[in-house]
Amino acid sequence: MAVIETTGLTKRFGGQDTPAVLDGIDLSIDAGEVFGYLGPNGAGKTTTIRMLLGLMRPSEGQVRVFGEDPAADDALRARLGVLLENSGLDDRMTAFESLHYHARLYGLPNPGTKIDDLLDFVGLRDHRNSRVGTFSTGMKRKLGLARSIVHDPEILFLDEPSAGLDPEAQLMVRELLQELAVTKNMTVFLNSHHLDEVERLCTRIAILHRGRLRADDTVANLCGGARERRVQVRLSTQEQALRAVKALDALGLSGELQEDGATMLAACNGRSTPEIVELLVREGLGIEAVTRPIRSIEEVYFEIIRDEAADA
Repeated sequence: MAVIETTGLTKRFGGQDTPAVLDGIDLSIDAGEVFGYLGPNGAGKTTTIRMLLGLMRPSEGQVRVFGEDPAADDALRARLGVLLENSGLDDRMTAFESLHYHARLYGLPNPGTKIDDLLDFVGLRDHRNSRVGTFSTGMKRKLGLARSIVHDPEILFLDEPSAGLDPEAQLMVRELLQELAVTKNMTVFLNSHHLDEVERLCTRIAILHRGRLRADDTVANLCGGARERRVQVRLSTQEQALRAVKALDALGLSGELQEDGATMLAACNGRSTPEIVELLVREGLGIEAVTRPIRSIEEVYFEIIRDEAADA
């Protein structure tokens, strides 16, 4: 069941003639998904999160969280956890006091043991009684993450959760999010510039550029296909691979010889993999293996952003 839905979500900071920061965003996120939301600075990612939290009204379109308008339902916010880029911690409080204060705001009775467990998990137990104002950026990020889950929310919104963290702390964040998704079926909406982190954590990814969604699919589908489906064919000899490239070029399909000399990478251009193979078999070519190349999310992301910039 979808727990987050947007339909035609649009935001302008001005009148109707003002360019839209977000333009017609349609999202549907199911319970238990770890959803990655990617895009360059200024693409509209944080604005999206603020509207999903009910902190900002859309100019057009609808937002529904658990089927309700988050801006009109204060009780709904108790089911949400959030860590924005600015953690908003009180520097005068100790780490324990900060978590205790937020736990009591959510009506949690006697939260002391839970708070100590959270501080231990994020590596801040030794700083339990230290004031937040003495913390480094990374320590504040860890405390902000602990605060966002102190009340066991059903949906967790994270805006750059690994910002300012060293590699060990980034690993801690990934492990925590994986545990929350698996053991508590918590839905995670993750906005991050760490593409490797997103690829490791997320089941589905959307890519936002200039206020519009450019991709929304599973990690497997995006990495396997990207914008243009391709197929890799290994031929029996280098001569055969060269013939395969020429055969595809003659049919209006692009083929590219790979470094080993006997492998060809072909852009499908609307043809299925079996159709490509059949075309090559008709040419009497000896095919040894056919595979679909797997790309990283980083490669997919930059390909989409470059293509959209070229089309602008």
